[in-house]
Amino acid sequence: MVTVKEIFQQMKSDGIRPNAQSFASALETIARHDPIDVKTAKRIIRQMQDENIPLQDMFLQCRFVLDERDCVLRVIHEIRPNFQPTIPFCDVSYQPTILESLNHRPSAVLKDTPYRGVLPNRDLSRQLLKDQMDREMRGVLTVKSIDAVAPDAKTRLYRSKLDSLKQQWAKTLEMSLQRNMDALKMQFRPKRGVHIYPYLATLPISDYVDILVDELIRLAQGSEGYTPSTFMLHAQLGRKVMDKYLLQCKKNYKLVDRLEKTYSEYLKYFEDKQVTSMYNCRQYWEKVEHDMKLPARADLGEHSWSKFILVRIGKFLYDTIINEIKMDSTMLRQVEMHQYVPAVYKVYRHYADRLKEEVKPHPVLVKLYKGSRPETLNFDTDMCPTCVPPHPWLTAKTGGYLLQKTVLTRLPEMSMKQGCVVDLVPSKQIFPILDTLNQLGASPWIVNKPVLDLIIQVFRNGGMEQVDIPLPVSQCPALPKITRDLSSEEKNVIYRQRFMLKKKRSEMFSLWCDALYKLSIANHFRDSVFWFPQNIDFRGRVYPVPPHFQHLGGDMARSMLLFAKGMPLGDKGLDWLKIHLINLTGLKKKSSLTDRLAWANEILDDILDSADNPLTGKQWWKESDDPWQTLACCMEIANASRSPNPAAYVSHFPVHQDGSCNGLQHYAALGRDQKGAEAVNLYPFETPQDVYSGVAGLVEKERLQDAAADVEIAKVLDGFVSRKVVKQTVMTIVYGVTRYGARAQIQKQLADIKAFPEHKSLPAASYLAEKTFDSIKQMFTSARQIQDWFVDCAKLISSVRNKPVEWVTPLGLPVVQPYFKLPKNYAESSRSVHLLQANSKPNVMKQKNAFPPNFVHSLDSSHMMLTCLHAARAGISFAAVHDSYWTHPANVDIMNKLTREQFVALHSLPILDDLSEFLEKRFSYSPGDIGTPFPEDPRLRLNAVLKSVPTKGKFDLTSVLRSTYFFS
Repeated sequence: MVTVKEIFQQMKSDGIRPNAQSFASALETIARHDPIDVKTAKRIIRQMQDENIPLQDMFLQCRFVLDERDCVLRVIHEIRPNFQPTIPFCDVSYQPTILESLNHRPSAVLKDTPYRGVLPNRDLSRQLLKDQMDREMRGVLTVKSIDAVAPDAKTRLYRSKLDSLKQQWAKTLEMSLQRNMDALKMQFRPKRGVHIYPYLATLPISDYVDILVDELIRLAQGSEGYTPSTFMLHAQLGRKVMDKYLLQCKKNYKLVDRLEKTYSEYLKYFEDKQVTSMYNCRQYWEKVEHDMKLPARADLGEHSWSKFILVRIGKFLYDTIINEIKMDSTMLRQVEMHQYVPAVYKVYRHYADRLKEEVKPHPVLVKLYKGSRPETLNFDTDMCPTCVPPHPWLTAKTGGYLLQKTVLTRLPEMSMKQGCVVDLVPSKQIFPILDTLNQLGASPWIVNKPVLDLIIQVFRNGGMEQVDIPLPVSQCPALPKITRDLSSEEKNVIYRQRFMLKKKRSEMFSLWCDALYKLSIANHFRDSVFWFPQNIDFRGRVYPVPPHFQHLGGDMARSMLLFAKGMPLGDKGLDWLKIHLINLTGLKKKSSLTDRLAWANEILDDILDSADNPLTGKQWWKESDDPWQTLACCMEIANASRSPNPAAYVSHFPVHQDGSCNGLQHYAALGRDQKGAEAVNLYPFETPQDVYSGVAGLVEKERLQDAAADVEIAKVLDGFVSRKVVKQTVMTIVYGVTRYGARAQIQKQLADIKAFPEHKSLPAASYLAEKTFDSIKQMFTSARQIQDWFVDCAKLISSVRNKPVEWVTPLGLPVVQPYFKLPKNYAESSRSVHLLQANSKPNVMKQKNAFPPNFVHSLDSSHMMLTCLHAARAGISFAAVHDSYWTHPANVDIMNKLTREQFVALHSLPILDDLSEFLEKRFSYSPGDIGTPFPEDPRLRLNAVLKSVPTKGKFDLTSVLRSTYFFS
């Protein structure tokens, strides 16, 4: 204990007063020496008393990780056996005033909750918990492939050869890894900088062998075209090693046992509606921890590794694969001479002005894997749903999967700053964000089995392009052959054809694999209730963590999902199902809800025929914008209509309500723009307003005037200006599309019109892009002013201040735009990561172009979060896909009321004034900083622009409360 004593003496001589954390570290050090030095411990505790630091303060103020808390407590018990630390119940209230009403607990108990009755009895729930924890400890979920078939002789041969290869690889890897690890150990010098050997030494060789064999098979599964860069592969492989190490730490320090005890008690939240009425997920977990007096958070503190280390570990392991793993390139042919080549190899491709290094599997390995038609597919655990509710998010580092490390904020690979800024703010500041993720993650789901079985049938029968079920690569035409008798021109044509066919095959294979993964995972969970852990992007938009099967997927994936908790339709539920069906078709966008319902009743025979004979009847559902969701809704309507009492029919079907050009809705509300608000349905009308048709009408009006003035291109466009031509540009203008981007969008639409002259498409697109921008300015005056102000602010912040743009959302999430310049001659490597983190400068162009859409995305996420939190308080099911909100048919009216109320509440805040104040405080120059300004000083310009908040119009925001088509 000489060292501890010396440290305290040095602190005293330097005039540094020890705090609670200092004493906690000293007591922990004593605990790690056997036997415990009681004399030194007593002296430290007396010194604490002299400094007026009670023992309780250590447990209230200090941050403990792993077993540190237990160590400190063990030493104290040697001196004060009866001491027990107080664990206060955390402050769980919200800071934003907009959420003040949710800080008061409701007086009434909810009639029902979205969770009650979904989980099985206590014993079965605990078994599901154990299954989920075992799955996460293994790190892999194995599911049966829906493409699995009874193997023929060729398939069995391929499987046998692949199994032999894997065994051969395992032996080779074991020997080479041991040799390479021994070499690293010899090179390692503890005091000579950062070395990867201590990190690699945390796991046994056998674990690395398993990881690398899985990685080889994963490479063999990949697309023939797209390949991630080696940097990404290195980082991902290094992260797998770290995750395995962190899981082992949790097990060694008994954090797994603690988590299991806490979670077993937490399950009561989903069983008792009185508990659900009083607490949200996070609050109840905090209560369980408090009542147990045993913190059970699997916090590993500084045991996570830096990106620099992860990339270096991944590179070391990939080098082992590339240098050591060989295969017989003639193994699928009968030859006398065998040729052994690397199973994977590096290739280099030019992307713009940079050379990108990639890793590709040998074509024979790819062919071998495909020909083996594997019966099972392996997925990382964090790529799949969970079989119990996710761990609630408690802090920026604790939540998501139970044991697997889940990041709160998903970021671009090269970005670091956003994650740091979220980690640095107090957890209380981001409680609204965490609680939204918890409420969405706690929503239980089941598979729509009739729809799943039908999709699998179509998939196995060769796919169907009309309804977006991908075709297998075998249906792609064969590559044309090049013969000697062809001329140079003919060969060039065939080379082009071969290139395009290879590209098409690659795209077909990617789409086919994507569908295979979605359907196989869905089929695995077909008889189970499951949950989707959630996280956010840097702007606050919410996403399910599993990438394949989830409700943010396309039409096919959404059609297979149902709420696990069913509800009677009630008086209006069946009507909402019918309106939802018509919304899915996209055929009655300009009609009132009454007209949509009437049309659904008129075509009820087609709806029922689609439900009864989806592949053999009239197949009306195939003409829809979202055919599979339409078919699923047809089946639900058929079941409800044929039940003895439709109002009592228990439905699990989610009904969607979508924002009307939601980005422009937020701009119109920010600027109180009356004309813009009317165009995007913030103002109540008898029928929905269509902003796309409105813009197309203004563009056509301008075109007619130009045509009368004898403008040639205006004449060419006669009869071709339509809603469809300008829709994508109008939709993306609010998200920062440039004139160049708008021209490309419109040119693509014109190219799809067979009657339009192809040679005129470029000048016509340029003309229409300009007119579309002008029309938007006419229709949304305030929106354009606000967007221009955003651009000016971002340009000056990033160029004058040389910093990325930052802001804080209305719910407290700090945002940093992750766009930085890459150094000249930049190459992706662990060294580049280190340099980029240390010397990153903002990319001015990306910063200014991205700020308007990113800020609006942060507002639409805030609106969704507010609606979600109030829906939870109301006890109704809620799910969301950005600006599309889902609930049970019986609860649509309740959700619609909350959606409008929270939009008004959000935009009643001084959002632009608050943003200006934040930017001024963060980025403006004080008079002392400027000194004597020079002419056109950009620092003065920056200060002036940050203060220049655009003026607002006269639109009455409360009109939104009466607008039927705001979300519909």
